Amino acid sequence: MSNPVFKEESFQAASQSFNAGRASSAGQAGWAAPTAGTHTAPQPVSDGPVSGWQKAMTINGTITASLVLLVLLLVSASFGWSAATGPTLENGVETYQFPPIAMVGIFVGFGAVMLSMFKPNLAKIFGPVYAIAYGYAVGAISKGYETFYNGIVLQAVLATASVFFVMLVLYRTRIIKVTDKFRRAVIFATLGVMVLYLGSFIFSLFGGSLPFLNGDNMLLSILFSVFVCGLAAMNLALDFDFIERATNAGMPKAYEWVAALGLVVTLVWLYLELLRLLSYLRQ
Repeated sequence: MSNPVFKEESFQAASQSFNAGRASSAGQAGWAAPTAGTHTAPQPVSDGPVSGWQKAMTINGTITASLVLLVLLLVSASFGWSAATGPTLENGVETYQFPPIAMVGIFVGFGAVMLSMFKPNLAKIFGPVYAIAYGYAVGAISKGYETFYNGIVLQAVLATASVFFVMLVLYRTRIIKVTDKFRRAVIFATLGVMVLYLGSFIFSLFGGSLPFLNGDNMLLSILFSVFVCGLAAMNLALDFDFIERATNAGMPKAYEWVAALGLVVTLVWLYLELLRLLSYLRQ
């Protein structure tokens, strides 16, 4: 799903905290303006105490962190792919076995993202945890799709890369403008899809299912999958906007990993949704 670490409230709170720390450090070092109505004798010139200044977030740093997470995810995915068994023939039918440990990776990865939301300074640790844990599951899932639809994984990877670069160009040229209204609409729609997926998971525990999520109604399944892929693409625009605004605001360098994690989460979501859509189209 789209990353929950890009909440507007989280951005504003972190930005205010960081700027307050900068102002406090400046005041301690003798750079703050004097209090009105007070007169003090001239003091000897000094550099003042050492401030608590932090290195600021940069675009290049975010790109580097994103590449690190992607490499870890791909390496872990290769292990997940190898661990999955299939295709095997049972009574003349090809079957695929999803490794149980991959399900653990899904929950661990989800937990790492949630912890990064509440502890942004630890995103440098939780980001790689997500990439390794969830990457294993992504590899196993990909093997399952490839078992029944030869070549579909390569198609999904190429489609994901294409959507990423198209959205980047549209954002950089300002064809797509991330306004407050746009941001709210995408976030609420994403939350709605998350609730829908959660409800579907709960239904499945009791033997139920939603027809447009499992391909029972192919037309509705395709339309819904197209909508979700488009929503994931719009979340990429939110990711680009977050990175740009956070950099311009001089956010702490730790937020490079927050932004990188959010971007990778969105890319993984988009990739999995494209796999689902392509499988429907192949049918």
